[in-house]
Amino acid sequence: MPTPDEVLDALDPEQREVAASPLGPMCVLAGAGTGKTRAITHRIAYGVLSGAYPAQRVLAVTFTARAAGEMRTRLRALGVPGVQARTFHAAALRQLHYFWPQAIGGAAPQVLPHKAPVVAEAASRLRLEVDRAMIRDLAAEVEWAKVNLLTPATYAAAARRAERSPAGMDPIAVARVIEAYEEAKTARGAIDFEDVLLVTAGILGDREDIARTVRGQYRHFVVDEYQDVNAVQQRLLDLWLGDRRDVCVVGDPDQTIYSFTGASPAHLVGFPNRFRGAPVVRLVRNYRSTPQIVGLANLVVGGGRLQAQAAPGAAPTLTAYPDDPAEAQGVATEIAALVAGGHNPARIAVLFRTNAQSEAFEAALARAGVPYLVRGGERFFARKEVRDAILLMRGAARSDDGAIPLPELVREVVSASGWTPEPPASTGAVRERWESVAALVALAEELVAVVPEARLPDLVRDLDERAAAQHAPTVAGVTLASLHAAKGLEWDVVFLAGCSDGFIPITMAEGPAAIAEERRLLYVGVTRARQQLRVTWAQARTPGASPSRRPSRFLDAAAPVLGEGARSAPKRPRSGSGSGSGGPGSGRRVVIRRCSGCQRELTTAAERKVGRCSTCPPTYDEATFEALRTWRSAVAKATKVPAYVVFTDATLTAIAERRPATRSALAEVSGVGARKLSTYGEAVLAVLGGADPDEAAEKIIR
Repeated sequence: MPTPDEVLDALDPEQREVAASPLGPMCVLAGAGTGKTRAITHRIAYGVLSGAYPAQRVLAVTFTARAAGEMRTRLRALGVPGVQARTFHAAALRQLHYFWPQAIGGAAPQVLPHKAPVVAEAASRLRLEVDRAMIRDLAAEVEWAKVNLLTPATYAAAARRAERSPAGMDPIAVARVIEAYEEAKTARGAIDFEDVLLVTAGILGDREDIARTVRGQYRHFVVDEYQDVNAVQQRLLDLWLGDRRDVCVVGDPDQTIYSFTGASPAHLVGFPNRFRGAPVVRLVRNYRSTPQIVGLANLVVGGGRLQAQAAPGAAPTLTAYPDDPAEAQGVATEIAALVAGGHNPARIAVLFRTNAQSEAFEAALARAGVPYLVRGGERFFARKEVRDAILLMRGAARSDDGAIPLPELVREVVSASGWTPEPPASTGAVRERWESVAALVALAEELVAVVPEARLPDLVRDLDERAAAQHAPTVAGVTLASLHAAKGLEWDVVFLAGCSDGFIPITMAEGPAAIAEERRLLYVGVTRARQQLRVTWAQARTPGASPSRRPSRFLDAAAPVLGEGARSAPKRPRSGSGSGSGGPGSGRRVVIRRCSGCQRELTTAAERKVGRCSTCPPTYDEATFEALRTWRSAVAKATKVPAYVVFTDATLTAIAERRPATRSALAEVSGVGARKLSTYGEAVLAVLGGADPDEAAEKIIR
């Protein structure tokens, strides 16, 4: 067991600052790859080993079972195995089961494994015709409403403000589906995933005696990935804390990529204001990636502060392919060459924006004979070969006398299921099954490395904990994953595929906030790479199609690293210097407008309308823009037209940025013609002047 001083000696100056103050509030702004897990686990270990608090009084919460499992593993290695490290849901579910008999009576209800069947039943009750895609969208909307603490009665207004229209349905209709869903769920005597948090928070809020018990058990909190906290999770954390201040939050605003689920970085950014005097520590030393990759990441996010600490490596590359199949085949060929050259396939990943992009890469890798796994597929501990192997180990644990080293004993036990130490020559499902069992053997080796005296019963207990938390071990094979699923992971070699406009940013991303989040998503993808980063994109969807795509606009700033091919729009000749409609003798003058922020050429009508490219931050006052959107939504609803018919987003943004004070100034905004000026002019000017947007809309409707 290390001493408290030894725990601190293993850290860099900023990490040490985090760990050396284990009591009181603290905000840690941790950039990608800067060792945040190391910092917070050492903070907990230092607090326990120095006597600041007992391990049993600490609750560390994060967002994935894998991250929670990683925390437990590191804390055990530091000599503090008694700390509870769980996801928000796992911690809440444990409390719910414990306190339900006392607070409600009887046993806690079952948690729905999936919402879709109940959503389908709710739609059927309302005689709505819905397909599978609509059911999925409605289920996601149920989740969004609940994590934002909305009820069927308050949903419609909030959805309009957020301009949400799942499955193309009116917010009032969605509210009815949510209400019918709650009725159907209650009739089944079940609760859903979000109810675990909501009901637990309700019990703690209503029963001071139960809240006092929880606060007596857990007195010190650490919250990882705090930028992803939603309203109900923050409410639960507040109830756990009570009036205490012993909470350390860790996050990175540049990695906020889950706002569509209700997550908000506002809690992280506002932490120092809420906890006055709380130290704010910035971790900026990136230990994960080469300086070349870190440099590219800083360019992509714009103003990034990461400082590379790793040794130099290969420069990131950008490859353009004629079409999607060619891109998938090209990536598979490169990966096959890497594997043939000795690279471990488990340390290679192909990342993309949408799950639908996975299929082409799966097929190409299969043709190349490269093993792969799709992150988000069948859960590791649900696989038959894994369940069978654990069952065999559970039986053998009773007779483990310690005579055979644990890893060797595990190999002997699982061989009864047909597993062999040598991998099969075939690929596909056969190889995947072998790799799953091999991962269990590797876990035995890892456990002995940390706890030399560990035996088979210890391994079985560890596997049970992992299964309960869905903390799966690493399985050999190239990882295929969406950028969202890749968050928190890292590989030696990363292929960022499909980096063209329409994929990243995704076509449906509208407005400055959505575009900014798409940029952060690419930043997350770039920072997953340790040694090599290869960026690819396809000029067309299918072979022979017109090459209408362009590289992602987010790569523009990376042109100094990736080359001129990274620019989303080629430089065009100025007036009089080229041919075509704007060339000499054409009678037309080419007007090249540039962004008021970065001076990049504006290539779309929407960008030219606002005078700013979509990747630069807006210059308008957010409250003004939101007031205009509220007014537009109210007018659109009352007149039964889509919001864009009133004013497009681009026009509304231009109005908010220019803030015209007169009708003539408003008329100069592109998109405000004579008819719209006559119909909406006075109302728009009133809203800009501070009038209530709903009242301004009512005057038009009358």
